[in-house]
Amino acid sequence: MKNRPFIFGVATSGDNFTDREKETARLLSNFTYGVNTVLISPRRWGKTSLVKKVCKLVQSDKLKIVYLDIFSCRTNREFYDAFASAVLKQTSSKFDEIIENAKIFLSRISPKFTMGADPMSDFSISLEMNPKSDDVDEILQLPEKIAQKKGVRIVICIDEFQQIADFKDSKTFQKRLRTIWQLQQSVSYCLFGSKKHLMNELFEKKSLPFYKFGDSIYLPKISTADWILYICERFESTGKQISKELAEKVCIAVNNHSSYVQQLAWLLWIQTENEATEQNFTDAYQDLIDQNSPLFEKQAENLSAYQMNFLRALVDGIQSEFTSAEILQKYQFSSSANVSTIKRALIKKELIEIENKQVQLADPVMKLWLKQEFLKK
Repeated sequence: MKNRPFIFGVATSGDNFTDREKETARLLSNFTYGVNTVLISPRRWGKTSLVKKVCKLVQSDKLKIVYLDIFSCRTNREFYDAFASAVLKQTSSKFDEIIENAKIFLSRISPKFTMGADPMSDFSISLEMNPKSDDVDEILQLPEKIAQKKGVRIVICIDEFQQIADFKDSKTFQKRLRTIWQLQQSVSYCLFGSKKHLMNELFEKKSLPFYKFGDSIYLPKISTADWILYICERFESTGKQISKELAEKVCIAVNNHSSYVQQLAWLLWIQTENEATEQNFTDAYQDLIDQNSPLFEKQAENLSAYQMNFLRALVDGIQSEFTSAEILQKYQFSSSANVSTIKRALIKKELIEIENKQVQLADPVMKLWLKQEFLKK
């Protein structure tokens, strides 16, 4: 099976990973020197791909990587189970070692193991613990104790970290994590997630425990110049051609959004026989909108008339001064106070973002879809 020239919807690696030299170097330094890292960017900008790339580069006999995704965790108990399972599994080379470390370092908990066909990769842990006792501290200290026993350093990468904001009594849970993690000498943490507004709140709000926890990296968009080079090279690697001008058009159409650049380039590549044409681009562009329309329709059907009017204003190019008399009247926002309510709701739904006091749609392809929908009416 031939490798696809463009990858979207999953983490990329190898030739499918482009640019990010500065961010890669910074993460490498943080992992190497034990600096806690917070990685923040909008959804599908390549955070997971970047972290996994650096994990692969930095992993060694003296530096162990533990990676876990807590998207499915809905309680602190589920978090502790996932945390302990990942640490035990990814710091051991054989199953006997996993059992030994569990007995030594989780002695008060007596964890129960559930095995699959391959004990090394297919097992989970259920922790019989009292969340109000020292049992929790024992779990959170597990990586530090293993690191000291082995004489190594450990970096723990936690994806979808914003999930902890939804846990019951989340602030107390956060305090517990930070209190223990910030004192560890042989373990550092890389925390990242797909909900930018929640990640910003967790790490930028002074009243919350994780304020200023580590080096905050705000992932920027990949530049147009880098994307053009990448797209042209990927076309050429498969015996096809695309002009720099058309490659640039791909980037501009989706506002350099990483996942969408890959998807639109893929759809254009499919349309192309030998050399990409304007008609190929037009067909691919519409295909991109059509493929994502069911998702956008579902998101839009639950919006109020006020919220839809706000999105219409954004599509019309308005990014600020929503409370001016002219805009309040044109888009029927009712009042200045209502504008604030609309913004908060749309931010929570992850449909809009605010950058430098400018409001914009979070999803560039949704903007293209909305343009077409508003024109129909």
